[in-house]
Amino acid sequence: MSAGKQKYRSIVRISKAKLTKMIEQATADAYGDSEQVTGWFTMIEENLLVPFKTTVVGVEVIIQRVDLDRNEQIIAVCRRGRARQSLPILDLPLPTPPPDGAEWIEAYRRWRAENR
Repeated sequence: MSAGKQKYRSIVRISKAKLTKMIEQATADAYGDSEQVTGWFTMIEENLLVPFKTTVVGVEVIIQRVDLDRNEQIIAVCRRGRARQSLPILDLPLPTPPPDGAEWIEAYRRWRAENR
């Protein structure tokens, strides 16, 4: 199964009430997909504690930061030694325990799944 098709079991628990509040916070005053994704990016960037280690396709990497690519997709910038790679945040496997702020990634994943 390709990395883009993998489904990762959530290790971050979010109540329905908290999810609703997070969605409202991330998408407040955002009109259209572009502004909404930017709102999610801002919340993830401000709340996710980086760097942190995780495993991608069996290889340990360090997540250095999150960013928006040219296609307005939220990505995680991974590093292993000198090599750097970007990975869609929707496909990023989170470590156990997850880093502080990982609930924003999970909330974004759930919002995205409901709004496709």
